[in-house]
Amino acid sequence: MWPWEHAIMGYLAYSLFSHVVYRESPDGLEAFAVVFASVLPDLIDKPLAWQFGVFETGYELGHSIFFAIPLSIAVGMYARSVGRPRAGLAFALGYLLHLPADVLDSYVRGGRVQFELVLWPVRTVELHPHEHQLSFGEQFSLLFAQYQQELLAGDPSLYIWSQIGIAVAAAVLWLYDGAPVLRECLEYLYGLLDEE
Repeated sequence: MWPWEHAIMGYLAYSLFSHVVYRESPDGLEAFAVVFASVLPDLIDKPLAWQFGVFETGYELGHSIFFAIPLSIAVGMYARSVGRPRAGLAFALGYLLHLPADVLDSYVRGGRVQFELVLWPVRTVELHPHEHQLSFGEQFSLLFAQYQQELLAGDPSLYIWSQIGIAVAAAVLWLYDGAPVLRECLEYLYGLLDEE
């Protein structure tokens, strides 16, 4: 999945969870934690593979359940110790949703379930390694251009339309939630202006 797809799905899942369980919208720290954590596996693995050639594919350390579960527990324990358990839960939910989403995406795009995407170093992914001549930014731009071409051609696939629909739903939910993160930033700025 693309990073923005992970971010959208993570926010949708946590916001709905927050409304059902806590009966309120997520605050800015929770929203930031879930979105950041939902893209963190890619932020770890993709640059290490594409930019630095440390890994062969882009599904190693950050995508491994053997790393993800201990990291989520550690962040959750820390968040609880500083009085922000919901932020720790948001982080864990965002991070841990990333892994099955990539496995599901491997089935949707390639027609086969690849559990090895999340089992590094016990099992490794059998993908063609990315060309290490391209930097992380160049590789990301190349992949993004594929979507751009489809949209500019004026004939988006059902997959693109579904992504647009989910993104619109997430944006509407984020606005309904009071635009967390943006809201806190604006409140902080207004507070600074009031002090002057």
